[in-house]
Amino acid sequence: MKARYARAMEALYVACVAVSGASLIVITAIIPYGVFMRYVMHAAPSWPEPASVILMIVFSFVGGAAVYRAGVHIAVRALVDAVGDGTRRALARLVDVAMGATALFMLVWGWALVRTTWNQAISEFPMLPAGLTYAPVPLAGLITLLFIVERVWIGEPPPTSVMYRDRPAGLD
Repeated sequence: MKARYARAMEALYVACVAVSGASLIVITAIIPYGVFMRYVMHAAPSWPEPASVILMIVFSFVGGAAVYRAGVHIAVRALVDAVGDGTRRALARLVDVAMGATALFMLVWGWALVRTTWNQAISEFPMLPAGLTYAPVPLAGLITLLFIVERVWIGEPPPTSVMYRDRPAGLD
């Protein structure tokens, strides 16, 4: 059962990276388009900026979950490196608890935000419910919780994981 869960989390991790990467690529394409249309063609479209904001929400929250699983998130290493192994393990568990609380907050209050704003419209995208644009918040909270369960129940993802291939030296 643990092996199946670990494989599912690996697939979820790869999906998070793919979605985040695709969001970043689309942002990179539509912002220059908007700038070109505004300053060269003198016909500024209204949609590139709000679309980029929506995609940045997807990139930030879904990518943040993947970064947490990969263990390459921002961390204060000086404190962790200055303590013994027992204290280091306790700090790691404290981080898991804090991340769990954060992910649960994102899930509960993000879902409330989605429900509250679902029937509102975005002027540039009238067919898109505003609540849908906030859906990455509770989704990322759920994904992060699943990654925390993996870390606590199974341990760190194995070095054969996709996330460890081509990983820069010094991140181990």
